[in-house]
Amino acid sequence: MPTAIPPQGSGNGITKFTNCRLVLGDCLVAQDLWVSSVTGKIVHPQAAFYDDLIVPSHVVDLGGRIVSAGLIDIQLNGAFGFNFSTLFPDMSQYRKKVRQLNRELATTGVTSYVPTVTSQTSTLYRSVLPFLGPPAGPQRAEDGAESLGAHVEGPFLSPTKNGVHNVDVLREARSVEDLEDMYGAENLRPAASGRPLPIRMITAAPEVGRMAELIPALRERGVIYSIGHSEATYEQASTAVAAGATMITHLFNAMRPLHHRNPGIFGVLGMAESLPRPYFGIIADGIHLHPTTIKIAFNAHPEGFILVTDAMHLVGLPDGTYDWTNGDNCSKIVKTGSVLKLEGSETIAGSSITLIECVSNFLTWSGCTIPQALNAVTATPASLLGLRGVKGSLLPGADADLVVLSEITQPDSRQLVVDEVWKFGARVHLREESSSGSSTASSSSNSYM
Repeated sequence: MPTAIPPQGSGNGITKFTNCRLVLGDCLVAQDLWVSSVTGKIVHPQAAFYDDLIVPSHVVDLGGRIVSAGLIDIQLNGAFGFNFSTLFPDMSQYRKKVRQLNRELATTGVTSYVPTVTSQTSTLYRSVLPFLGPPAGPQRAEDGAESLGAHVEGPFLSPTKNGVHNVDVLREARSVEDLEDMYGAENLRPAASGRPLPIRMITAAPEVGRMAELIPALRERGVIYSIGHSEATYEQASTAVAAGATMITHLFNAMRPLHHRNPGIFGVLGMAESLPRPYFGIIADGIHLHPTTIKIAFNAHPEGFILVTDAMHLVGLPDGTYDWTNGDNCSKIVKTGSVLKLEGSETIAGSSITLIECVSNFLTWSGCTIPQALNAVTATPASLLGLRGVKGSLLPGADADLVVLSEITQPDSRQLVVDEVWKFGARVHLREESSSGSSTASSSSNSYM
C-alpha cells in the first residue's frame, strides 16, 4: 500500500481520540484511539506513551460517538457525475475526474474502493484501466479515497443475464490470451517494477466459454474471480468455487433464481463450513432486493456478507435523464428519486445510494448490531481483498483511515451519519452540522487537520 505524506504543521502528527466507542471485532468498545499523520498508521498507545515517551499533539473528545475503520466499496461504477466507463478525447481529463471523485467520495465515509468498469470494448478497457489501479507512490490524505485496484464486470457474462450490459459486446473466453486481448496484457501481468496490477477483480459467468478453467490462472496473478451475471447451476457454481472463485457479484441480481431443486449460485453459501464459501455482495438500496432476502443471505453466511452500492455516476445528481457509455452504444439512464432504470425499460441500471445509507438500511431491516453492519463495509471487504490488518481495521499498524459516526435511532429506523472522515491520520471531512465533540492541542496549534 502507498505510504502517506504527512500534512504540514501537524506537530508530531499524533492525534488521540477519547470519549468514543471503537468498532473492534463484533463489539463497540469504549477505548481511546491514537493515530499518526506522519506514518499514516494507527498507533499502539501504550508503546507510544510508555516506551517512546510520545505525547499526542492533539486530543479529540468525540462525545461518545462511534469510530469505525474507513468504509470500503468494492463495486462502484461512478459518482458525482463521473462514470469510470467513459472515454475522453484527452485522457488527462479522465485522470482529473478520478481525482475529483476521490475527494468527493471521501466525504461520504468511503476511504477506499474498487472502481468498477462494466462490459465495454477492448479500446475502453485499455484506455481507462491504467488510471484505476492502486496508487504507485506516496499518497496525501487530501487526495481522498484511494483505489484498491479495478473491478472489470464483464464482458465475459451470460447474454441471458446481462442486466443493463450491452449484449453486443459480451464475449466468451477460452484462454488467458483472450482475457489479455480484451483488457490489455499490461493490466493482467505483474509488472517487473513490482507495481500492483491495475485489475484486482473480474466478474464473469463460469459457464460461459472455458472461464471456469481460467480461474486458477487468474488467482496465480492475484486477481479475484467473482461469479456474476450468470446462469450457473449449483454444480457449476460449486465447481467455480472449488477452482478458486472467492466472490459473488451482487448476489441474487442477474443470476439464476433460487429453486428448491436447484439452489443455483446462492446454494454455495450453504456448503459445509469445512469447505470454502465465497464472499458475496449485497445492494441494500431497497430496490434491488427485498429486505427479507438480504436477511436470509446474511444469516446463511455472515462472514462473507459485503454491502456494496453498485452506484452509478448519478449519485449526488438531480432527477433526470443521463448518458452512459454502454459498449458501442450511448445508452440513457433515467433517475427518479433513488431509482435508476434504462430508458424505455424496467431494467434496473445500478443504484444512486451511498455506502453509509446501505449500512443504515441493513441496520433497520435486519436487527443486527452496529459492528456487524459496519464489518460488512470494512473488515469483510478488506479480508476479501487480502488486506486484513491493513484496511478495515482499528488495530495498531493498520492504515489510519477512519470515520466518526453519530447514531440516530427512531421507532422505525436506525441511521448512522458520517460526522468526520480521516485518511492516513489526518482529517479530510467534517460535517457542517456536526457540533458535538471537541479538540485540544498539546502544541500551539488549534487545528488537528
